Amino acid sequence: MSTTTPTNGAQPEAESATKEGRRPDGAVALVTGASRGIGAAIARELAADGWVVAAGYRSDADGAAATVEAIERAGGSAAAIGGDICDPSAMDEVLAQAKERLGPVLGLVNNAGVRADGLALQIGDEDWDRVIETNLSAAFRLTRAVLRPMMKARYGRIVNVASVVGPRANAGQANYAAAKAGLIGMTKTIGVEIARREITVNAVAPGFIETEMTEDLPRELLENVPLRRPGRPEEVAAAVRFLASDAAAYVTATTLFVDGGMSA
Repeated sequence: MSTTTPTNGAQPEAESATKEGRRPDGAVALVTGASRGIGAAIARELAADGWVVAAGYRSDADGAAATVEAIERAGGSAAAIGGDICDPSAMDEVLAQAKERLGPVLGLVNNAGVRADGLALQIGDEDWDRVIETNLSAAFRLTRAVLRPMMKARYGRIVNVASVVGPRANAGQANYAAAKAGLIGMTKTIGVEIARREITVNAVAPGFIETEMTEDLPRELLENVPLRRPGRPEEVAAAVRFLASDAAAYVTATTLFVDGGMSA
């Protein structure tokens, strides 16, 4: 199974966007945690919208390869890029690989995340640090790293995958909620800082989405969802696709909730 796609020949165009803020041909979007669940769905949606996708993964190479295969089968372009984004040097290598194999990264979806649930009295420093590092700090470092090429191109789309539990309390997830609330605050601030460069920074905040990550959550949580059903990864991916598109050029520093009404 191939996990790479030859460079599509559009890299020079990706170096500079049009003055109207249109996405350059061959623009590359890096999606972290793209080997399964929401990340895989986002990667497929962005590819369907014309992005060349760098499907980032930490350890699930087979899952990332399956994501790439699905994109290529649908006529899109993608490559699987492995590396631990929590390690700054490995993160730099992920971006270097993406640029070498596909082109400059002008789209970024910070989707990679972990959970380590427990009441505040039970959460140890290791579980606190791991969740904050993966879900928030790594997202900040990646965002900081891609801003320079985006500024050069005067074009960029950054979408952070937050959560409804950022602004809404959920007992047993103090570390996760802190990280996701931090992502929302980071989104607002960086979005305002960089807006004049035709770079938008937004977030999506999923609610109860049916993925491997939520398999162990109690189904009773659905009683708090007005739509009375879990969401699907594709429904989150559709929101990301919009925020990463030219149709959303006037949308920045905001959070789109995809939660079946939980945040109402």
